[in-house]
This record gives sequence, C-alpha cells and structure tokens, in this order.
Amino acid sequence: MRVFHVQPGAVVESAGVPMTLPPKGFLWIACGRREFELEHGNVQAALQVMCGTTLVDLHVSDLINNQLPSHYDYTSQYDIVVFRRLAAGQSEHDVEQTGPSHTGAQRRGGPPVLRRIDTSPVGFAVFDRVLLTVHPASCGVLDQYSARLLASATAASRAAGVNLPVSSADLMLRIINQMVDGYLDLRRELTRQLDHWQAELLHPKTRFTNWSSLLDARISLHHLDEICEDQRSAIQDWTEALAGWEPNDAIGGQRGLELLRVRSRDVLEHIERVVHHVRRLEQNAETAVQMHFSAQSNRTNDIMRTLTALTAIFLPLNLIAGIFGMNFDFIPLIHLETGFWWAMGSMALTTVALVAVFWRKRYLARSAGR
Repeated sequence: MRVFHVQPGAVVESAGVPMTLPPKGFLWIACGRREFELEHGNVQAALQVMCGTTLVDLHVSDLINNQLPSHYDYTSQYDIVVFRRLAAGQSEHDVEQTGPSHTGAQRRGGPPVLRRIDTSPVGFAVFDRVLLTVHPASCGVLDQYSARLLASATAASRAAGVNLPVSSADLMLRIINQMVDGYLDLRRELTRQLDHWQAELLHPKTRFTNWSSLLDARISLHHLDEICEDQRSAIQDWTEALAGWEPNDAIGGQRGLELLRVRSRDVLEHIERVVHHVRRLEQNAETAVQMHFSAQSNRTNDIMRTLTALTAIFLPLNLIAGIFGMNFDFIPLIHLETGFWWAMGSMALTTVALVAVFWRKRYLARSAGR
C-alpha cells in the first residue's frame, strides 16, 4: 500500500494509512486488490475518521472483483469508478493465492499481441479530499504514474510548467487518461499483426489453414470492443454526473470544476479513439476473411473456365478420333497412305482455330496482376 500527500507544489509519500487529513491538499491511497481485500477494515476505519463515511459493502465487493466491467456509481459522499485497463501484460491473475471474490485467468486465443493485453479492472473511490485506488498486483500504471507524480513536484518540473493534480477527481482522470494512452501505444503492434494476417489470407500462392487462430483473433477483437464500450459508458456517466457538481474548495473552486469537465471530455475523446480503432481492426479482420473467400472463388472460377475451354478444344478431336475408329469397311481416307496425316492435320487445325477463338474471347487469358 502506498500513500501520497498531494499539496500545492509538493508530493510526499508516506508509509501506512494516516488517520487524519492534512490541512492542505488531498491524499491518494493506492493498494493492490488482494491487499485491499485483506486490509479493507483498516482502510474503512481511516476513511471514517478522515471523510466521515465508509465504503458501502457492495462497493467494497466491486473493488475487489477481478472480473467486473467498467462502470460508474455514486453516493452522496463519494463516487465509484471501475475502469478496465487495456495494457500490455502477461495474464489476468492478480495474485497467486486469490481470495474468494477472485477468479482465475481466462485463456484467450488469437495473435500473441492480443493474448498479452491485460484487461484487469482498476477501481477508484473518489472522496472530496481522498482518492482510494485498487490496482491489480504489479500494476504498471500505478508505478508509472506514481513516479511521474513524484517527478512533477520537483523544481525543474514546476519551472517547465508541469502542474500537479488539484483534487482527487483530477488525479483519477489523469490516471485513467494514462491507461487509455497506454492502449493507444499498442496500436502500431496491433495494426502490424493484423496486416500480417491480411497478407497471409490474401497471398495467392499460400493455402491458409490456420482458421482456428483467425477465429480466436476475431473473438478477441470483439471482446476488446465490448470492453471499450463499457469504458466509454462509465466515463460518459461520470461526465454527466460532473455537470451537476457545485464549485467548492476541495476541487479548486470554479476553475477547478471547469478543469475537471475539460479533462473528462478529453478522456472521453481518447476512449472514443480507442473504440474507433478497435472497431476498425475488427472490421479489417472481417474484410480480410471476405476478401480471402472472394479471391478463392475467383481462382476457382478461373480454373473451371480453363478446364471448360480445354474440354471444348478436345471435344472435336475426340469426335474425329471416334469417327475414324468406327468398324466400317468403307470410310473416306481410311485406306490411303496419307489418311493418317490428313486426320492429324485436321485435328491440329481444329485445335489451333479453337485456341485462337478462346484466347481472343479471353477464356484462356490470365487475370491481370497475377
């Protein structure tokens, strides 16, 4: 568990949960999901002293649930936001020994880059001057943002115009924005993987047989689409609730409230970019499959057209051979020494004429670009 005291111009990290609020600024209490499950009694006691209220039991269950989708909820004293991150990870396990509210990781198929995307939820409890976050174990977002937050408090960062969060809600939006931008960093790798699938599907000299992996990829992309929709709905609900807030000192007055609204719209715009990108990947995968079957159908039609033309060429030859193979005594040319050559010449002439006609009608021509 990590506790940060964020105040104007300074950030101090302390050990253990304090039982009193500092005179200025706000507190950020960050803990792992398993840690919160074991220590939520002490956290509840600290929240009762500092905020005058505790988390509702249902919200406690939400924060320690590893399979909960993104959503927003609220009470008169605090707001709850659960946001499923889309970050590079190795599994959905939170800890090796999970509590009763946890479930094991689900095995996913598809390309390796899709299997490596971690979709564990991160929970936020937003009080006036306290932000409680519940992260998966070894959460890169927590480590990265805590390092950035501490670096932002240095004199060099302040001179460069880096501003510290002015409220607990501002800090929550910044963390969510970093999680969204973390997925945007994966776009290039996802696009490259999908381009590889498309090239393999549309290669004219390759027989594609890995249909199970392709189906897993489409299922994974559809799963990501659903997660992104839940993310957008959660932030939209938060933004609509924010419209009813009144300015107060805890959020920095009217200017702080306007900043929260602007940052909420910015986060929502970033999430919509993620939704658009995931849907475009899903559509590209579907289009690649359709183009693959269209190309296969065209190749089959070309083969059938060629075979039909060859059959039409050899049909008169078979007719000539059948006529001269009849068991009659009197057949023209059959008793002449040059009869064989006359028959072969007529067959060759017929073949050349039919090939020329079919080639002119493009029955035997190869498709352009092949």
